[in-house]
Amino acid sequence: MSDTVTRSRPRTVARPIIREHRIPTEGSKPYISVEGADGCLWFCESGTSKIGRLNPKDYSFQEFALPTPNATPIGIVPGANDDCWFAEKSGNKIGRITLKGEITEVPVPTPNAGPDAMMLGPDGNIWFSETEVSQIGRLTPGGKFTEFKDGITPGSKPLSIVVRDGALWFSEAAGNHVGRITVDGKVTEFPIPTKGSQPRAMCPHPDGSIWFVQTSANGLCRVDRDGGMIEYKVTTPDASLRSVCVGPDGDLWFTENFANKIGRMAPDGTMLGEYDIPTPNSGARCITAMADGRFFFTQWDAGLIGEVIPG
Repeated sequence: MSDTVTRSRPRTVARPIIREHRIPTEGSKPYISVEGADGCLWFCESGTSKIGRLNPKDYSFQEFALPTPNATPIGIVPGANDDCWFAEKSGNKIGRITLKGEITEVPVPTPNAGPDAMMLGPDGNIWFSETEVSQIGRLTPGGKFTEFKDGITPGSKPLSIVVRDGALWFSEAAGNHVGRITVDGKVTEFPIPTKGSQPRAMCPHPDGSIWFVQTSANGLCRVDRDGGMIEYKVTTPDASLRSVCVGPDGDLWFTENFANKIGRMAPDGTMLGEYDIPTPNSGARCITAMADGRFFFTQWDAGLIGEVIPG
């Protein structure tokens, strides 16, 4: 099943408050962010080879330098314990950081694999995309790697990863597919209706669906349990969506990089609002839903962390 839908706005929502917080190190280029076990926002500083931490209570920052210079950390995810795991795209390593800031790194077996997005799998292992070689990697807590490529379209550049129904689903940024890989490595690919839509960040929804942004197609796409997809356009043309997450009410919140806005969409595809980011050309990237109902987003070009307080 596939469809493309543009919705009108049948309900009104209050305008959120958007604040910005400057990262101490110049040129930090913040990318993926997550809420850690300590309730703080942990994020990758791709431009300075650091992992950052923002305390949402007092807005204080801490930064932790990686052992590998110019590593380009990008993806980060909480692990099975209180640690976070992160991917070093240029360093070709997987790192681990404790809540105290202690860092360890292990090299990915395939050279120049370009590790990117990460996810804690249902098997307790860390799964990650190897974007430059079109593979999916798996790392056990004990440090054993397994890499999977059978069934993945060559040159498809797997990117974001999420968990649903005991398997991992991933976007293929250059392959026009969404992939599903079981914990034993069996891959199934599902074609995206719009060709060249450039799927990127994904998030699971409480209703059992998966949503992902379509950067080139200017919208969001919903994936049902059987792989069926429905696409929804956003209001602003050429907005360049980069990331999406789900709020406590089930609405989708997403970043619009070129439009420099934060968007909000209902689960039925209705556009609820688009809100200007205070700093122009800020390079909005990842948006993260926090347990307290706030959202934080990274601003790659401005070196800021944005905060969204829903109305």
